[in-house]
Amino acid sequence: MSATEARTPSWAARPGPARNGRAGRILLAAFAAAAAADLVSLLADWHLGHVLFKPLLMPLLVAHVITRRAPRLLVAALLFGWGGDLALLFDAEPAFLIGMGSFAAGHVCYLVLFARRRTGLLLGVAYAVALTGTVALLWGDLPADLRIPVAGYSLLLTAMAYRASALGRVAGAGGALFLLSDTLIATGVAEWPQLPRPDFWIMATYLAAQYLLATGVLGGPGSRTGVR
Repeated sequence: MSATEARTPSWAARPGPARNGRAGRILLAAFAAAAAADLVSLLADWHLGHVLFKPLLMPLLVAHVITRRAPRLLVAALLFGWGGDLALLFDAEPAFLIGMGSFAAGHVCYLVLFARRRTGLLLGVAYAVALTGTVALLWGDLPADLRIPVAGYSLLLTAMAYRASALGRVAGAGGALFLLSDTLIATGVAEWPQLPRPDFWIMATYLAAQYLLATGVLGGPGSRTGVR
């Protein structure tokens, strides 16, 4: 038995189509339930609920995409997202930087997945303008030691969001929502005025982003062909 086979759960190694589909639906429902519980916890300002449910989210989505025979880079991107989720549970600057680094690694995985796809030039110009304007507006209000890391991360995130559209509307929407979610985080760090319950909107857009990106990569409805 190879090392890869030894690490692969028996249910994920060679499932039959019916068993595979049933497990995938159960795991997707579990992800949806955990996401709803986390968002309700944020709306109710129940911090313990957020701490309990947030760490479950990406592992459930990962388990779901594995039943769909997801490419390894998608699994890696979601797991790096999980690392970022865990880091951001801690309200400290080092944890913020670790989380940003983990999410950045996830964006690199997505970019490699999208590498051979073509994307529209006009959309690229629009994203470039959005990136330049957002960083310029935030720059003076960010802590001095976070300006360069945030600008670099924003460039990588914007590139991912732009390239995601190469897989179709679903992945493109996921990339745009990821950009929106992290922009909301950045405005909070810059101490700009926030929407009521900002953490709810950050998580809602982030969860939708990861799900739509995964769906786009796997070739769900509204995608072009997916990635294998």
